[in-house]
Amino acid sequence: MNTDSCPDCLFQPEAFSRRAMLKSLSCGFGYLAFTGLATRAAAAENPLAPRAPHFPARAKRVIFLTMRGGPSHVDTFDYKPQLTADTGKPGKRPGTQLLGSKWRFAQSGKSGLWISELFPNVAKHADEMCLVRSMQTDLPSHPQAFMKMHTGNFQFVRPSLGAWSLYGLGTENENLPGFITITPPSGFGGAQNYGSAFLPAIYQAQRIGQENRPIAGAEVRNLETQLSPAAQRDELDLVQTLNREKLARDRVNPEVEGVIQSYELAFKMQSQMPQVMDLAKESAATQKLYGIGDAATDDFGRKCLLARRCIEAGVRFVEISHGNWDHHFNLSTGLGNNARAVDQPIAGLLADLRARGLLKDTLVVWAGEFGRTPHAQGGDGRDHNNKAFTVWMAGGGVRGGLSYGQTDDYGYEAVENKVQIHDLHATMLALLGLDHEKLTYRYAGRDFRLTDVAGNVVKEIMA
Repeated sequence: MNTDSCPDCLFQPEAFSRRAMLKSLSCGFGYLAFTGLATRAAAAENPLAPRAPHFPARAKRVIFLTMRGGPSHVDTFDYKPQLTADTGKPGKRPGTQLLGSKWRFAQSGKSGLWISELFPNVAKHADEMCLVRSMQTDLPSHPQAFMKMHTGNFQFVRPSLGAWSLYGLGTENENLPGFITITPPSGFGGAQNYGSAFLPAIYQAQRIGQENRPIAGAEVRNLETQLSPAAQRDELDLVQTLNREKLARDRVNPEVEGVIQSYELAFKMQSQMPQVMDLAKESAATQKLYGIGDAATDDFGRKCLLARRCIEAGVRFVEISHGNWDHHFNLSTGLGNNARAVDQPIAGLLADLRARGLLKDTLVVWAGEFGRTPHAQGGDGRDHNNKAFTVWMAGGGVRGGLSYGQTDDYGYEAVENKVQIHDLHATMLALLGLDHEKLTYRYAGRDFRLTDVAGNVVKEIMA
């Protein structure tokens, strides 16, 4: 559901005010109206209650690190010495020249994974990382590829990966949203990337912060109220009585069901969400570990620390967005600056999760929507490449120190153990203990799933 266009709707604490409560009965919930009716659920049922997975899970939760714009795999995690040796030679595309990486690669950890010098701190965790170097997606276009990465489909509005995960497993803390997205992009599909589509609206993400704005100033609005908890509970009970009467008359009304559920969650969030978002409670040493206080790493470091606090408090799925990695030009400076901004915070996140005993059952995923070409664009840039890119995972039952799949000598295309987006999603769900073929939702006359009619679990990357 697009909360940008309807600020009084689900998961917006301001919706808990008298004004918004009354307005909600007529706001129409444009997103759900557009995507159609969801299956009826009893108003008294808790749709976020923890549910058993299909089989024993390796991971309990997910932190999804999204590098918007398509990071260059041949400059980061896909070492191509032949490309470097052939720099300046003609590329596959007429009129292009091959461009080797401007950064050195080195083998890291006991496993000897080849990682670029752009990520010196992340490289220290090589033995906990699985590099999937044979990723492919459908189109080399940002909006379509980004939506495909997040929803499994770029042609139609579909539930996001986080929404499916929450739908399948519920959450471990009824006082917090089960799915949180931190500074998601407003473009590239916008709220569809973290929406619930035809799933009940309670499974969409709570957004924290906005793209291109410092996370330090972000807040979940209206978590404080002038009313006492008892008075507020009385007010909510009155409004919920009206909502349930409306639902009883309509018999099927997913918009009202969504209002009932979201108001209850908003009421509960007031007791715990402010404490989760208060990074000042962390020690100076922990903040330094994430790079907080350093101009280059402060913003992303805060996002990573907030993500750790969220999953530690019981949130099921947290996504962090960072961009722009779309380096058609100024690759030397742009890619270097982006890597510098996220390297220390991500390394700090992995170290902190491990120290707290959380990494073993927290799946951390780093991904862009596609890769870049081995040939130069404008002398110091790379074009889009959907035939090859790298995603890495750590924790959550993943085999550490593993390089899976391979591209050709120049990184143009995956040639061994190709992994499509549906395969990635199937594997992530499997690590959570969910069978992607059984995780379905009845809508418009058929059973839908995240992976549609495709997807194979990549068992080789599982510990």
